[in-house]
Amino acid sequence: MEEKLQLLENRYQEIDTLLSQGEIFSDPAASAKLLKEQKDLSAVVEAFRAYNKAKADKEEALSMLNGPLEADFREMVQEELDRAKDDVERLHHELLLLLLPKDQNDDKNVIMEIRGGVGGEEASLFAADLYRMYSMYAERRRWKVDVLNVNETELGGIKEISLSIEGDGAYSRLKYESGAHRVQRVPETEASGRIHTSAATVAVLPEAEEVDIDINPADLQIDTYRSSGAGGQHVNKTESAIRITHLPTGMVVECQDERSQHKNRDRAMKILRSRLYEQKMEEQNSKIAAERRNQVGSGDRSERVRTYNFPQGRVSDHRIGLTLYKLEAFLNGDLDEMIDALAAADQAERLRAAGGEQ
Repeated sequence: MEEKLQLLENRYQEIDTLLSQGEIFSDPAASAKLLKEQKDLSAVVEAFRAYNKAKADKEEALSMLNGPLEADFREMVQEELDRAKDDVERLHHELLLLLLPKDQNDDKNVIMEIRGGVGGEEASLFAADLYRMYSMYAERRRWKVDVLNVNETELGGIKEISLSIEGDGAYSRLKYESGAHRVQRVPETEASGRIHTSAATVAVLPEAEEVDIDINPADLQIDTYRSSGAGGQHVNKTESAIRITHLPTGMVVECQDERSQHKNRDRAMKILRSRLYEQKMEEQNSKIAAERRNQVGSGDRSERVRTYNFPQGRVSDHRIGLTLYKLEAFLNGDLDEMIDALAAADQAERLRAAGGEQ
């Protein structure tokens, strides 16, 4: 590991030298590439330097303890040795994490799709709650949310919604949200006060660029139709809604949220491209060893990932066995504690798979 880290530090110093000379900035593309590489390396290089210092401090303290020392000074040196040992262990673990292969999609924006599942109108209302929850979380992190398509019910629920979430680290944080979300509560329409269980599914797709997925126009069947939906916005007036069918896969995307047929087409293509990219990623991931398929955040939409229990005020994630008794705050976008725990569990699983922990 240390040999690999030394090579990374050497490369970091090489980039630093190139950037300090200034000539590289005459080529904006080359300088931008170097700056990004430097940024990507900075965390691991800083940790490696701190690790080397902690090791040197440890060796120095050990050397001093092996010589003649007064009792008070020996106690102080022993404290420094204990601290250096802790730092070496902590930084070694941190470096193992930093050297794990990075998810190539972590820096991408997100296409999120939420659909009401089992439970009729109550499931649609829960889907609307989830949309609000993720929108508020995005607001906390200063991400931009743009609704691409929505199919609402008369009572304010959402049958399905597609949205774009743009911002630093959006996919790296939200990728653990894919799956089936279950709610247990008394619906407003329930006169007898019985608790109902319903569900909604969440799909988190990395937003694919045109360079990620090449779509042959000949593979697309594009139909236009008149918009419809709750609220009556420009219903049946213009054929601005778009339905795109990807013939090789049979994948269908509809978009009717904008009055402009051109905008609806662009949005539908954005969703289609991201779905095809996800399919491509799933095909690649299926070739990975069996133990890696079980990691947190597998993204399987049929997998029940979380339960929201209103009578008990709790939210439970079934993948990591974590229960938080702060349902109201959670639904208001306070998701970081849960997402941090999911990310930590994912890192631990990947470390085990890589042989980083025995």
